[in-house]
Amino acid sequence: MIVTVLASAFPAEASSVLIPKGPLNPIFGKAKPKTISAFVIDEAAVTNKEFKAFIDGHAMWAPGLVPKLFADTNYLKHWPSASGVGDPLLENSPVANVSWFAAKAYCDAKGMRLPTVDEWEYLAQFGPVDSKTDPETIILEWYSKPTPQKLPNVRSTFKNKFGVWDIHGLIWEWNYDFNTAFVTGESRADSTLEKSMFCGAGSIDAANPKNYAAFMRFGFRSSLKGNYTVENLGFRCAKDVK
Repeated sequence: MIVTVLASAFPAEASSVLIPKGPLNPIFGKAKPKTISAFVIDEAAVTNKEFKAFIDGHAMWAPGLVPKLFADTNYLKHWPSASGVGDPLLENSPVANVSWFAAKAYCDAKGMRLPTVDEWEYLAQFGPVDSKTDPETIILEWYSKPTPQKLPNVRSTFKNKFGVWDIHGLIWEWNYDFNTAFVTGESRADSTLEKSMFCGAGSIDAANPKNYAAFMRFGFRSSLKGNYTVENLGFRCAKDVK
């Protein structure tokens, strides 16, 4: 099911997909399977064109105006100037070099939010609809290639069974709770690392030791801070189903 999302200062072509409730297979052997509640998520990652439209209505997020607390010095560095994307070839490619704070602000303005790690990982279980190749093979082939100077357009890799594009093969993506990946509980006061999840100890307890791609994702998330910007790290928005 495709749900069209229209909002002021956002391109009209933006659309989202309804994801039904389903099971999330655990990364680690001792973890119990989770049931992910139904949610809505963008069909594709947010593009440079869409993010520029957001900045037009929220000038505090323009390049050169964002405090370092909310975005490091590489924020939108692929844009030639604060006035815009500048390169027509970049308009429909996913926005990158964008911080968690900026991504959250975009989704908030759209009446949405960033997807949780669990929601994103639920989608990550599924590869192309018409392919028998497992997602791990697709991901590892992508990981082995350098990031191109100009990212390809969104909707250029594959669509999974829910109609979600480019969940693998295009960019890494911000999650709402990215920095809770390796803690022992859900309390804000709980900052104790679960060391059994790292390196060799993690592989011993893994539900699927061959799922190297998932360990890469969790390891990458654990290295991030909210103001970091990375040349192949973008985002898409989600929201709850009432």
